[in-house]
Amino acid sequence: MSLSAEILTQSPLLDADGIEGEIGNLIYNARRGSNSQPSHSDDRLPLAESPMPDYVEHKEGVNQVGKLSAEAVVREYDAAVKEIEALGAELADAAKKCEAMVAGVHAMVSEIKELAANYREEGKRYFLQIEDCSLMTSEVRTVCETLKKKIAAGNSLTA
Repeated sequence: MSLSAEILTQSPLLDADGIEGEIGNLIYNARRGSNSQPSHSDDRLPLAESPMPDYVEHKEGVNQVGKLSAEAVVREYDAAVKEIEALGAELADAAKKCEAMVAGVHAMVSEIKELAANYREEGKRYFLQIEDCSLMTSEVRTVCETLKKKIAAGNSLTA
């Protein structure tokens, strides 16, 4: 199920009983304001106190029930729109946090690469030191062997 379908299925817009109840309450409140029963053409009853969204306005000739019904529906849609916009704001905030985390990860990766390069250089330095010591040890052995041979050759001449 897509995100928009999930939001719409959880939206109070699809709750017919709730919308019906709200329409009934609006009609009851409008009728309670006047003592006489209004005729279908009486459009002088007060509508709900809260303002309608800016993007709609009543057409001429629509009776009171139609106006109240249309207002109730558009208010429900507008409430859902505000929730959707709030969700969008939350997602934008989460995206900013993710971007900050990604930037931190990139900085950490750079530090790790630098640390790895330093370790590589340290390993190379120890490698060269060990090989130099090994060469020097071999050279010392060769010199010692040569010296032993000279000493042995010198002793055999004098004996």
